[in-house]
Amino acid sequence: MDFRGRVFLAPLTKGGNLPFRRLCLRHGCTTTMSEMAYSYQVVRRSKTELALLRKHAEETCFGVQIAASKAPDAIAAGLAAVERGASWIDINCGCPIHDVVRRGMGAVLLQRPAHLGRLVAEMVKALPVPVTVKIRLGWSEDDKNASDVARIAEESGAAAIAVHGRTREQRYSRAADWEWVARIASERSVPVIGNGDILTWYEAEDLWQKSGCASIMIGRGPLMKPWLFREIADKQAWEPTAEERVAVYRQLAMFMKEHFRDDAKGRERAMRFLPWHFEFFCRYRPLPAAQWREAAKAHPLMQTRMEAGEGLSVLEQLLRDPREEVHGKIAGELWDSVDDCDAVARLTAVAAAFPPVSGEAGEVATAHG
Repeated sequence: MDFRGRVFLAPLTKGGNLPFRRLCLRHGCTTTMSEMAYSYQVVRRSKTELALLRKHAEETCFGVQIAASKAPDAIAAGLAAVERGASWIDINCGCPIHDVVRRGMGAVLLQRPAHLGRLVAEMVKALPVPVTVKIRLGWSEDDKNASDVARIAEESGAAAIAVHGRTREQRYSRAADWEWVARIASERSVPVIGNGDILTWYEAEDLWQKSGCASIMIGRGPLMKPWLFREIADKQAWEPTAEERVAVYRQLAMFMKEHFRDDAKGRERAMRFLPWHFEFFCRYRPLPAAQWREAAKAHPLMQTRMEAGEGLSVLEQLLRDPREEVHGKIAGELWDSVDDCDAVARLTAVAAAFPPVSGEAGEVATAHG
């Protein structure tokens, strides 16, 4: 496993489901990661948690991220992931949510670097695949210890370190600090993977070069436009029409139909995910480099409010609609459609029943740790 020169799909809670990862693969992604799995739940053979370790045959370079506080659980979960085809195991040391932190996992490990070091060392010794660590800059603005944490992780045997350029306290409320990411990349000899606020191919290029990172990791960007991987590879934007985006979204629905099965129970399970994806899909806006590249250097486009737009087709207005009930209706019609043309016709009819709302698209919501 070579951790250099890659664009990683970040571990995305809920969003990083197997069908969505397949969609990203179809649009240029080569390196995928699972949703975060609780190691203690894997040890207990939880069906829900074990399902997170499953990969598709198309995922030839697939890593599993686990949340752990105890080495025996982490090792057992890691072995279970390896049995299912994981190429490497990642330890989450950045997740800020309360349920993870109160169990001594995620971002709380930033406050216990010596314990993290022992955890990494024992996993490296016991697992037949590389072990990586994903960290944030620290617990809070006044407690940024990412340099020390990264050093201890490397000294303990971590094969690579992913750095999300925010603290636990900041969650996603502020722009990622890529100067800190660059600092850590310059200090470490193992590959450092930069993460945070990449929405366009030119932001990826600029931040990658500026930071000197070995690789980059993207999460919320692909949730808005899964074709971002191809844009980064080609160094060129793809600005799909509303009809072309419907085809992309319908492909996700078909992958979910295949994954969850084409029956009433499968539809019910898929509808826990597919409408949710439109909370991100609806935020897509074309951002041509000629107009936005310099602005992105001053402030990340991920954190920039975008106007809803004027003079749009009814289908485009529907796809930009932020309402939850609209997302549910779109998901249902995509599931029932027989082909892309049918999907476009169905959604055009849906648009007539939902007059567009006015206002702006806000910043993208929390997606991963």
